[in-house]
Amino acid sequence: MQHIFAFFCTGFLGAVVGANFPNNIQIGGLFPNQQSQEHAAFRFALSQLTEPPKLLPQIDIVNISDSFEMTYRFCSQFSKGVYAIFGFYERRTVNMLTSFCGALHVCFITPSFPVDTSNQFVLQLRPELQDALISIIDHYKWQKFVYIYDADRGLSVLQKVLDTAAEKNWQVTAVNILTTTEEGYRMLFQDLEKKKERLVVVDCESERLNAILGQIIKLEKNGIGYHYILANLGFMDIDLNKFKESGANVTGFQLVNYTDTIPAKIMQQWKNSDSRDHTRVDWKRPKYTSALTYDGVKVMAEAFQSLRRQRIDISRRGNAGDCLANPAVPWGQGIDIQRALQQVRFEGLTGNVQFNEKGRRTNYTLHVIEMKHDGIRKIGYWNEDDKFVPAATDAQAGGDNSSVQNRTYIVTTILEDPYVMLKKNANQFEGNDRYEGYCVELAAEIAKHVGYSYRLEIVSDGKYGARDPDTKAWNGMVGELVYGVSSPQGGKFQSRGKRFGRK
Repeated sequence: MQHIFAFFCTGFLGAVVGANFPNNIQIGGLFPNQQSQEHAAFRFALSQLTEPPKLLPQIDIVNISDSFEMTYRFCSQFSKGVYAIFGFYERRTVNMLTSFCGALHVCFITPSFPVDTSNQFVLQLRPELQDALISIIDHYKWQKFVYIYDADRGLSVLQKVLDTAAEKNWQVTAVNILTTTEEGYRMLFQDLEKKKERLVVVDCESERLNAILGQIIKLEKNGIGYHYILANLGFMDIDLNKFKESGANVTGFQLVNYTDTIPAKIMQQWKNSDSRDHTRVDWKRPKYTSALTYDGVKVMAEAFQSLRRQRIDISRRGNAGDCLANPAVPWGQGIDIQRALQQVRFEGLTGNVQFNEKGRRTNYTLHVIEMKHDGIRKIGYWNEDDKFVPAATDAQAGGDNSSVQNRTYIVTTILEDPYVMLKKNANQFEGNDRYEGYCVELAAEIAKHVGYSYRLEIVSDGKYGARDPDTKAWNGMVGELVYGVSSPQGGKFQSRGKRFGRK
């Protein structure tokens, strides 16, 4: 009978504790712009939640670079009894936020740039990029390059690059463009041109990155031999249309794979919901920061659902407190919430969402994307275990020749008697019929045998091809093959007179 009574008491106490768990959880939100896609993503994610407890947002629009305003809004939300705060920061406010979170045991969930902190109460949704960037620089075997950065997003990536440069004897020129004007951009790229610097890493948020790329196009620094690596997780968020036909190579990273089942399903729900319930924004493709915001709401929802299932009492019961009290009084239930947030794991818009003991993303995958004149393609992926893994080439994938047929290829060549010559009456002909010579006949026979169409084009600079010892860029026919500018269809064929000449 005693055993039965003890069991009954235990169950009764558990029911009481479970009953004390609040049905409504107040969460804070600090956003820089009410009309932003991230703000709409936050509200949409909340609208999709069906399991209790219900998350009720307290949203403030704030200048995230103003420490005084951020302090006021943070403290205001804390005094209203929020259980966690979602928001953004900049370099000038991140230390203030992390200090308050650590002192008060209040969790701050953020999609802003990762910071190197041991504060377990800051949950960083954005994966770190520096190791992936180092892997790509290594992959391209860069030894000398320019690193353009925006100090507003922190310096952790730059520091990692400089530390690696010291180890590997790289020559890195770091340029802070925080306050650069249009004239400043012009002078910067003129100086880089004089130094023959054509390998450039650009480390900026998407808005500033688009502005920089616009200046690059305006100053015509997007031709053959230029290679830009974009240190940003939203390659598909960036406007690269004017780079496609320029000859420059642009490489970057993509966090969200929109063709995966989960992102595709969420995106469709998002678009449908937006047309009915939310302020209209551009949903052609959600930015990666919007995807991080969506996942951030789900992180909070799953954490509080877990606490509810465990019947952990997190009621504030009058201990909302004053965040400016001296000494600071930590919130007693903050540790429980921090642990629950840190232990969340699920497949979201940004792939595997999981955190380590420091509150940073772990076990994530970044897709490595490259854009040349013939379009955008995935060249591999990066993760913490395998590092950079190049994608299999067509030859590695099985050597299917069917794609060669029924396509038009560019045959780049050079005028040289007797291999490739203009006919005396060339102006009376069009296309390939304007030329004659041994290599012209050879190209025609190869195309006939394999089964493809082609167009002869004379190399624009009249050179066979040599490599610049400083820029490492190729010119001539070799350059057109290396950079692919001679073939908008993706195919290449080089006809060199001396190589095909008779012995």
